[in-house]
Amino acid sequence: MRSGKKDAARSSSAGKRDLGAEEIRSWCAERGFPLSRTEADGLALYLSLLCKWNRVMNLVGPSDPAAVLRDLVADSLHLADFLRELSLPEAPETWDLGAGAGLPGIPLRLLWRRGSYTLIEARDRRSAFLQTVLAVCPLPGVRVYRGRAEAFLAGHFSADLVLSRAFMPWEQVLALVSGHIAPRGCCLFLALTPAPPPPEGWSLLAQRAYAAGANDRRHFWVFTPDTVFE
Repeated sequence: MRSGKKDAARSSSAGKRDLGAEEIRSWCAERGFPLSRTEADGLALYLSLLCKWNRVMNLVGPSDPAAVLRDLVADSLHLADFLRELSLPEAPETWDLGAGAGLPGIPLRLLWRRGSYTLIEARDRRSAFLQTVLAVCPLPGVRVYRGRAEAFLAGHFSADLVLSRAFMPWEQVLALVSGHIAPRGCCLFLALTPAPPPPEGWSLLAQRAYAAGANDRRHFWVFTPDTVFE
């Protein structure tokens, strides 16, 4: 019985092999996201590190690199395209609240490198993982802030773009960042439902629905403070 269990474990581990850069390029190209070799190399390295750390830290739900690419990294591919259509400064200041395991942030920055980008993560192990990724796969303009978002905001003036993916309820995020959005700036949410009506003091600037994962329908919402237009 023990031998059988070991064989099964080896078989399971073998089924979760790393994805090569060319496999990733092919998968992305089939879905309308052509990548350069450099971008694909970076994604391959990130996926390898994420799945390696995930075995002991439970960073994300999927443990198979192919599933992580399909179910999680796909959001970053769509997001990079979406951001290119938004009216943002040439070099925007971006804050990623509750960056977690670097999704969508790390894959996004491999594809969309405008301005500066801060990965804000309070949990020590996750922020250590993010710093490890940046040590082996440097991304210009990207840094990790290890601490609570409230502490970060207290020491920083404003951002052109704030990203939130399951960080806290969206109304609380808007309340948290109120007063920290630069003129013409916005707050973008990755969500599973269409955008709700904006709360008082905010306007819905843009939204987009897209397909990702196992035929899931997902959404981007973009809110901007009404004061931006005054």
